[in-house]
Amino acid sequence: MQLLEHVDYRLITGGEDLEAIYRLRYQSYLQSGMCGPIASGMFEDRWDNLPNSYRFGVYFDGHLVSTLRLHYISREHPYSPSVDAYPEILAERLARGETFIDGTRFATDADSAPAPGVLPFLTLRLGMVAASYFGLTAVLTPIKIEHSAYYARIFHAIQRTEGKVFPGVLAPIALFEIPCGENLRQTLERFPFFKSTAVEQRMMFANPAINRLTPLSIVPTAKYYRDAA
Repeated sequence: MQLLEHVDYRLITGGEDLEAIYRLRYQSYLQSGMCGPIASGMFEDRWDNLPNSYRFGVYFDGHLVSTLRLHYISREHPYSPSVDAYPEILAERLARGETFIDGTRFATDADSAPAPGVLPFLTLRLGMVAASYFGLTAVLTPIKIEHSAYYARIFHAIQRTEGKVFPGVLAPIALFEIPCGENLRQTLERFPFFKSTAVEQRMMFANPAINRLTPLSIVPTAKYYRDAA
């Protein structure tokens, strides 16, 4: 909670900030073996500019430390990397009217972490804010199997597929699902820094990320719940 005092989230729409998160993705993925060399030194893909796409940079004391991309997917907007990678899991559920946040392109600058192990918490908080705003069926997170213990412990994530080829990366990826509803309520109670006010939620998600009128910087609001306790 104290570290959130130094954090701001930026909904990235273009310019130098966009190039910065693409470079961070590339550096992180190259180091971890998720991608090979790319001449531009930037990692971007065909899902980045979709109207249901939200690209975020996480800044600590003004320095970019991590990035995450979210897609809000529904029957009306069934477009995201996980929909393309796992149609056997998601196509029928979307047709029934279920809705999801698809979290992909998570990347960090470990050398800039303010403390060991905190960047996943600061970054994945974005998914919890999205879940609170949209009222979802679940948050989807395609990840390496070796990272699954973290997601199961913190978010009670459920594995839906075995590891398989995932668009744009080299490592096998499995689809995990974080149920919302009662599970989200319990997660927010266990980890109050994942909480957010309606104002923060609207600033992040009331308009598509490609809308350049969306505010650039968004300050975490979990502290207001702490101060009111």
